[in-house]
Amino acid sequence: MKKTQIWMLAAILSICGTVAVVTACEKANAQNDDPNNQVQSVELIRTDKSWDGVDLPEYLQGRPELVAVKYVFPAGKKLGWHHHPVMNYGILVQGELTIIGRDGKEKVVHEGEAVVEMVNTIHHGENRGTKPVILYMFYLSQKDLPLAVQHPEIPLD
Repeated sequence: MKKTQIWMLAAILSICGTVAVVTACEKANAQNDDPNNQVQSVELIRTDKSWDGVDLPEYLQGRPELVAVKYVFPAGKKLGWHHHPVMNYGILVQGELTIIGRDGKEKVVHEGEAVVEMVNTIHHGENRGTKPVILYMFYLSQKDLPLAVQHPEIPLD
């Protein structure tokens, strides 16, 4: 076989291989036409403000530490007064959580909702519902910074 014929044969095999791969990919993608079998993406929140409308602070300087925490609050539970020195947000996956600022402003977070917490502002939370609250929170912190600072000197009503 001459060199030109070998190159032509290689080109034909390459094209056939590509067509076979494309056809296989098309068949695989045809299985994904079912909308129930698609990856879905729903943006739950995008904001530069906490739930009370206050602008979030500038990012911390230095190396970040990302922290994710799952909280479970029993029905009727009141969290003590506290503040967060770092930005955080979360998704409430069960129940209903009421967040109360010292100024009396309240935010009720429902199942499936996202919330951006206050930063450096004292507040507390209450589960006024009948089932446990399950809340996933995500913190943009730095090593050795607390996620929350408690204020036991402030009595709960």
